Amino acid sequence: MKSKLLSFLMLLFTMLLLPGTAFAGETSTIDTGDTSFILICAALVMIMTPGLALFYGGMVRKKNVLSTIMLSFIVMSVVSIIWVLYGYTLAFGPNSNDFIGGLDYLFLQGVGQEPAAGGTIPHLLFMVFQLMFALITVAIITGSIAERMRFSAFLVFIVIWSSLVYAPLAHWVWGGGWLMKLGALDFAGGTVVHISSGVTGLVAALVIGKRKGYGSEPMVPHNLPMTVLGAALLWFGWFGFNAGSALGANGLAASAFAVTHIAAAAGGLAWVLTEWFSHGKPTVLGCISGAVAGLVAITPAAGFVSAMPALIIGLVVGPLCYFAVAIAKTKFGYDDSLDAFGIHGVGGTWGAIATGLFASTSVNPAGADGLFYGNSSLLVNQLIGVSATILFTSLATFVILKLISTFVSLRVSADDEVVGLDISVHGENAYAYTDDFIGSFTREIKVSNESPKTMVKTV
Repeated sequence: MKSKLLSFLMLLFTMLLLPGTAFAGETSTIDTGDTSFILICAALVMIMTPGLALFYGGMVRKKNVLSTIMLSFIVMSVVSIIWVLYGYTLAFGPNSNDFIGGLDYLFLQGVGQEPAAGGTIPHLLFMVFQLMFALITVAIITGSIAERMRFSAFLVFIVIWSSLVYAPLAHWVWGGGWLMKLGALDFAGGTVVHISSGVTGLVAALVIGKRKGYGSEPMVPHNLPMTVLGAALLWFGWFGFNAGSALGANGLAASAFAVTHIAAAAGGLAWVLTEWFSHGKPTVLGCISGAVAGLVAITPAAGFVSAMPALIIGLVVGPLCYFAVAIAKTKFGYDDSLDAFGIHGVGGTWGAIATGLFASTSVNPAGADGLFYGNSSLLVNQLIGVSATILFTSLATFVILKLISTFVSLRVSADDEVVGLDISVHGENAYAYTDDFIGSFTREIKVSNESPKTMVKTV
């Protein structure tokens, strides 16, 4: 009797426990594998902004290297705070309309450890992952205005631009806005990141004007190894940029990872061959510029195309961006200092259009087939997305810059520009130790009565 009673109580306890256990299994949709993967990808995308700082820093003149690096790092601070306060909710808040997100996530209210709607990662992680995209987008713009924009004006600009341009664009494409409803595809940021930053850079370069001495003085990179290191970090981080946009450790992420590398390799080779034939010499700067152009072009298509289309996208973007940099700047006379428009604007545009040509539902059933797979409507949607991004970004940037210029000058004084922004704006010298060492060493050689010719050779 006792044993029967005990069995009954155990059965009753089990019956009471099972519904609770089942309920817990149904509500908890966080996948630890996906979460681990996106944590790593978010860190990879984050390292792209310091990588860009080195990429740009090596390409400017020695007197402006720190000021150029500073622009990317201050973006990381300012935009991160904006994103936490209200940027994220404007981009990804519940769709109050087709143009801007609602305020449900203001100050990250309601953004916690629970999974985002329909996702398998914590909502907080999704927010951080998207923040890294916002950072690199604003940092890219600095390549067009390097060596001449006033630091205070730039600070005001990034606050307004990230709030009124980037956040709405992200909502249009990824947050349930009108371009998403239209069916335009942008897997990891062709329009949101690259076209918007490249076009913004071009408008800013036109409004601010050319660098002093542009066209009459040599303005060559002062430290190409630094630029190569920056390019390597960008290439490395881009795997998180594109593969992470699958938002899970799955086959789609693997596909995006593979095509990202293929397009970058093809872009680097195509640029080198193009400049070799047209200029006579294959350059290291050309190789890494082509690789970055390939990475830019594959970004919107990464989750929608297979290996062979990725190869074609890279092979086309290399010559396309080379001529945009080598010929268009000379022909039209604008000073896009570090070719943000020539690589990101032009490369992003080609990538968005190529998505409309090569996208296939065999790669991603959630996407759409492109023109070469019998669906011309996707190409039309892509062209609408590109046109809307260019129009909105260029007009908004022009208005923002003109508004700021009524309160503060957009560029530094002529004297400060000649001295260099490292000293005149930040009071620092990137190579102070090196210069002091060489000066001291030179004095020691002079004391030893060596000839000037020997002295120079020794130094």
